[in-house]
Amino acid sequence: MYQASMERYYSMKYFPCGKSGLKLPAVSLGLWHNFGDTASYENMKAMCFTAFDNGITHFDLANNYGPEAGSAEKNWGRILKENFSGYRDELIISTKAGYDMWEGPYGNWGSRKYLLASLDQSLKRMGLDYVDVFYHHRMDPDTPLEETMGALSQAVISGKALYVGLSNYNGEQLEKATEILKDLKCPFIINQNRYSIFDRSIEQNGLKETAVKLGKGIISFSPLAQGLLTNRYLDGIPKDSRMVTDGRFIKKEVLTDKRLEQIRALQNLAGERGQTLAEMALSWVLRDGEITSVLIGASKPSQILDNIKAIEKTSFSHEELLKIEEIYQSNPEYVLR
Repeated sequence: MYQASMERYYSMKYFPCGKSGLKLPAVSLGLWHNFGDTASYENMKAMCFTAFDNGITHFDLANNYGPEAGSAEKNWGRILKENFSGYRDELIISTKAGYDMWEGPYGNWGSRKYLLASLDQSLKRMGLDYVDVFYHHRMDPDTPLEETMGALSQAVISGKALYVGLSNYNGEQLEKATEILKDLKCPFIINQNRYSIFDRSIEQNGLKETAVKLGKGIISFSPLAQGLLTNRYLDGIPKDSRMVTDGRFIKKEVLTDKRLEQIRALQNLAGERGQTLAEMALSWVLRDGEITSVLIGASKPSQILDNIKAIEKTSFSHEELLKIEEIYQSNPEYVLR
């Protein structure tokens, strides 16, 4: 039986999630990749043990994580039952609903029927009575926002979620949703959005500024830009890269000469700071205290240990920040205006 390290809380940093009483680790583990039925169960366990032994208490899922959809929750549920049953009150477990999950008109988007049915299915797969955070995964343009937010509130009222969150909303949508959830007295505390040196969309669409203004936390996914902000692609595309094995989320075409030039320049700057590129990229996301946690993915335990090092050096000099901006702005093809 797994026994967690007695030193697991010694080095991790924990930050309040907005103005709520909940704290999240600076680094959280996402189960988007490498926890489906095509992955090694023993490796999944090893990654979860490594994460928790080093203070990562937050494990993030969604109903459709796999492949196949639902299998990440199922495998995580097995790990929970077999190894973490005595640690449930030390864990923050989140899941989501909003993307295509099952056939027919009730298995997608943001209706009350879909969200509450999906949550029930997620709890069953994980063997849980409740999740700590239940997210709406994306804005639904065809369902009244009041209905979607009402479903999130009902998840809390029913005892199946402690808090709720929103994912992939922009600043204007966040403000409207917050007003509804406030009226419902629903504990909405967090936004999950893509954010990295290469992806500034939450700065352009108002999400980051609005979340800070409203006292809501932000957890960033893809902080390493699907691996581009590492040294992984500097010598070509590895055969086991998702660019080769699964082209749904990152395609070979993004690795242009100009992008490689940017990656090399950032790696040089990271070396001057005494960090790897991945460490610096994660540190940059956490630099200003407005991001609660960075959500990492991993394919092996050593990557988790490497990424945790980012919390050791999250301060940047003015000159370093200017250099990062210069590198970012040097590739107009990818700069959002």
